[in-house]
Amino acid sequence: MTEEKRMTAPGSSVGADEGQSLKSTTGSITDSEDDYKEFLRKMRETERLLDPSYLHTFSMNDLYDQTFTGRPPLIDGLLPTGTYFVAGAPKVGKSFLVAQVAYHVSTGTRLWDHPVRQGGVLYLALEDDKQRLQERMSRMFGVDGTDDLSFAIYSSQVGAGLETQLDNYLREHPGTRLVIIDTLQKVRAASGEAYSYAKDYEVIGMLKRFADSRQICLLLVHHTRKQPAEDSFETISGTTGLLGCADGAFILKKAKRTDLTAVLEIVSRDQPDQKLYLTRDESTLTWQLDHAETQPWIAPPDPLLEKVAALVMADRPTWTGSATELLALLGEDMKPNILTRRLNVKSGELRNEYGIALTVSHNRNGSCISLSRLEQEV
Repeated sequence: MTEEKRMTAPGSSVGADEGQSLKSTTGSITDSEDDYKEFLRKMRETERLLDPSYLHTFSMNDLYDQTFTGRPPLIDGLLPTGTYFVAGAPKVGKSFLVAQVAYHVSTGTRLWDHPVRQGGVLYLALEDDKQRLQERMSRMFGVDGTDDLSFAIYSSQVGAGLETQLDNYLREHPGTRLVIIDTLQKVRAASGEAYSYAKDYEVIGMLKRFADSRQICLLLVHHTRKQPAEDSFETISGTTGLLGCADGAFILKKAKRTDLTAVLEIVSRDQPDQKLYLTRDESTLTWQLDHAETQPWIAPPDPLLEKVAALVMADRPTWTGSATELLALLGEDMKPNILTRRLNVKSGELRNEYGIALTVSHNRNGSCISLSRLEQEV
């Protein structure tokens, strides 16, 4: 018996060890099962999102909980970021107008009374040759040039290589903020339904998606019809699908072809409609602003952003904390989630007008707000 006990004792010990090992393994299996269930849940969610029959929606609160960097205008009160037409009758002076825009954006100098944000410009002068471009630009601006304004006199067409050409150029010149295509007709593929609404909308839609995805401004030079219309923008050659898809348009028109005066009408999704009265300088062929029918609307300063700007100073360029902590510093009486949403909505203005970048992250304890000063962007 004693010998049997001695022989079975190790067995009992092994059994106990096995029991403990099994218990430990069971816990590991449970964790693995939880991970696997989470993996399956994410797979099902991904499949649902990729299903063509699934309609992607978001709530108003979801929208307010997102932070966007904003798209500052190239020319304050005149040219927002987006896709725009510059249209007018043949030889009315459209190319001279867009050349002015190109030069002022590339040099960062004011255009008329409007501040300009400097950036690289690509000008597709598809109806010109090098000699004509040289003569025009030197007469308009002298021979003190800039490397931030580039030209091309040949290109592929929309949907047939143009987007790839532009993409390659933008990768090589990441500071580019404006692309001008003079004229739209030169990059449109010939088609029997060239003037159908669907075809017009498709062509502009392709260009607009490209411009939006690269956060650049795109100017498309185009012609107007001879037939008059009550609304100047209805004279844009083609169907309403062109302007319907674009973000806006500039219509340049004269009472008589020999006039040195013109009217520039502007319509945009991102700013009020305007009418500018221009005069042509005969010596330089540049357009000068005589007067505007209405002054551009300027948003009043936001007291909340003023307080945030005072908090993030040059000697204290960053701040990080919760919305509750930020409320206490700002002395504002509102709910923390409302403060976060207000900052999200104003994040573009905070960045573009005050040079402060906003980042909002979420954790188990709530939201974490980070503010950092961008001196180079002020």
